[in-house]
Amino acid sequence: MLDSIVRTLAWMPSLCTPRPRGRHRLGTLPPLRIIPTPPPPLRFTEPLDGDASHLVRPYVLDPTEHRRQRERHRSAHLAAFDIDRGPKHIHGVRVPAATR
Repeated sequence: MLDSIVRTLAWMPSLCTPRPRGRHRLGTLPPLRIIPTPPPPLRFTEPLDGDASHLVRPYVLDPTEHRRQRERHRSAHLAAFDIDRGPKHIHGVRVPAATR
């Protein structure tokens, strides 16, 4: 019984690996062919002009937009606690406080 287990375990790797065939089965591996590739082209060869670029960051908000964003965040926070503030203006028309 032990002999059959040993033979089975010795046979299992032969299923997973290819069998060498022919006269060169135990020879050395052929050398790797390295194909030289040209270096990538230089993209930025001249200095950048600082006056041509805008220095305004797109994520910086002006004070009125910052206030509106803070109001939206506060409304979303209160909505998590079932407190509905509602908008003050709907389509440019001021909404009375009783209907909010």
